[in-house]
Amino acid sequence: MDIGSGKPSHAQRKKVIHYCIDITDPDYRFTAGDFCREAEEACYSIKSSGKIPLFVGGTGMYIDAFFDGLSNIPPIDTAIRDQLQKRLSIEGTEALYRELEEYDAAWSDRIHHNDRQRILRGLEVFLSTGSPISSFHEGKIGNYSDETLYVGLYCDRAELKNRINDRVDQMMKEGFLKEVEKLRQMGYGPGLKSMKSLGYAQLHAYMDGECSLDESVANIKIETARYAKRQMTWFRRNKRIKWFNKNHVEKLKEMVYNWVE
Repeated sequence: MDIGSGKPSHAQRKKVIHYCIDITDPDYRFTAGDFCREAEEACYSIKSSGKIPLFVGGTGMYIDAFFDGLSNIPPIDTAIRDQLQKRLSIEGTEALYRELEEYDAAWSDRIHHNDRQRILRGLEVFLSTGSPISSFHEGKIGNYSDETLYVGLYCDRAELKNRINDRVDQMMKEGFLKEVEKLRQMGYGPGLKSMKSLGYAQLHAYMDGECSLDESVANIKIETARYAKRQMTWFRRNKRIKWFNKNHVEKLKEMVYNWVE
């Protein structure tokens, strides 16, 4: 999963060492806990060489899991999970969100009413354990300290939309469709969690005859823009982030240099 994941090129990885890349297969259900363990090992290696670890990316849940800690939630009954998936397809997201509000107002207030993944997560934890997911978040121990620096980069919506569209077009030119075709031939089909991620899901839909290739590419752009919006919503909740326009490089450099000193 090279092109669709936006993986750094081999040239970039030779110039700057990257960690937590190519560490698992597409059919492995990689979790936030797995990420934290891999990231801790990477940080140890980086610090041992006298360097400062940089966490770069947009997956807010993984970043929060590492720095704020993970919740010790017991295993979830798969029958309850399957039942909730069926209810979602029949009743819709809004109905399940309203139910979540009754069980766990603290969790429902933190998430968007259309965030299917976290609505299902909140309900499955409550129905499996009898306790709201927010109760498991108490007493978490993470890796955040006064030496941790959060930096957020942003640009205006019009520019962001253009950048997303150009990026998707470039991915297609680089052979994104062939990448998905090869993955299917290797046995990594559309039912896997990894194959339901952005870009891969839409190209699988095309390959299954559900839409044309043009429609598939257009859907990738639309869903990526929606994901970018959800990312910003997530990160804006983190008051530790210092925000910079992506063009204000000098201001950013000055802040980072002062922080390092």
